[in-house]
This record gives sequence, C-alpha cells and structure tokens, in this order.
Amino acid sequence: MKALIITGQYVQDQEFVYPYYRLQEAGFDVDVAAPDGKNFTGFAGVKCVATVPLDFVARDALQWDVLIIPGGVKCMEHLRLQPIAVAFIKQYHHMGGVIGAICSGTQMLITAKLTKGRRISGYYSMRDDIENAGAEFVDAPAVVCDRIVTSPHYKHLGPWMAAVLAEAEKNRRRDAAAFFRETP
Repeated sequence: MKALIITGQYVQDQEFVYPYYRLQEAGFDVDVAAPDGKNFTGFAGVKCVATVPLDFVARDALQWDVLIIPGGVKCMEHLRLQPIAVAFIKQYHHMGGVIGAICSGTQMLITAKLTKGRRISGYYSMRDDIENAGAEFVDAPAVVCDRIVTSPHYKHLGPWMAAVLAEAEKNRRRDAAAFFRETP
C-alpha cells in the first residue's frame, strides 16, 4: 500500500512527522510531494525530505491509497496557490481515494471545493470558512465523511490517524469487493 503527503515549507511539524511514521508503521510506502520536489523545513525547524515534485503526482493519482494534508498556516497559504496541488486533491477524491486533512490542511479541501454538504473539522478559527464553503463544522478529534477524515488540532493526531487508517482499510475492502463483483 502507498500513501502520499502533500505539503511544503513551514508545515506544522507534528502534523507531518506523526502521519509520516504512523503510515510506515501500518505498512505503507510513503511519498512526500512538495513544490518543485525540493526539501523543506517545518515551522518549528524539522528538516523534511520531499520524494516527488507536485507535477509528478498529477500523472497517476491511483497509485496512492491514502492522501494526507498536514496543516501549517504559512504552508497552506503557499500550497493553495499551486493549481496542480488543488487539482490533484480534487481529482484524487473524485477517483475514490481517502483523504486525511488536519488543522489548517482543511483549507486545501475548501480550495479544492470538496467541503460542500459534508461534515468537516479544521482549526477552530476556520469554522466560518468551513461553514461558508457549505460544510457543517464539527469539533471532534476525527470526523469521517465520504472518504475524507478531518481533525481540528495536532493534539488529536492519534485518533485522527486511527480514523484515517480505518477508512483506508474500509476503502480497500470496498474496492476489492467491487473488483470481484465485476470479474466474470
């Protein structure tokens, strides 16, 4: 199984590091996509290694089973201006992928227009933004709605990642069942 983390300079360190290692512990190969494929530094100074450039991920969204969007306000300010990142996130969801977004990572879901009509969490100060984007804001450690798993804060990393992994497993079983129904 494979996972992709889309992020960049000034990511919220905890929201990058914890999912990165938690996914590996669960048996995922983890790719990290950043603008231009360049290494970057988290807000608190963690040095992060990009494995693929953003333009590479757009070629084949189906190669990843899970997409993680960590927060970091400065990171999201820049990432939301990357049309290729926004288009990929939208395409990935429409193709049936599982997305985990935490804290200000929810801003990418808003920009990709994936929040309308859904139950979504995000950083507390984003409540109006989430509601103005047509979603119901939910203040809970992990909110699951239509293959999107959101959380408001890194203090909930454990429950959020548990929900992301559970949703990925559910999605994998659903895909396998569909494959066997279609196979003569």
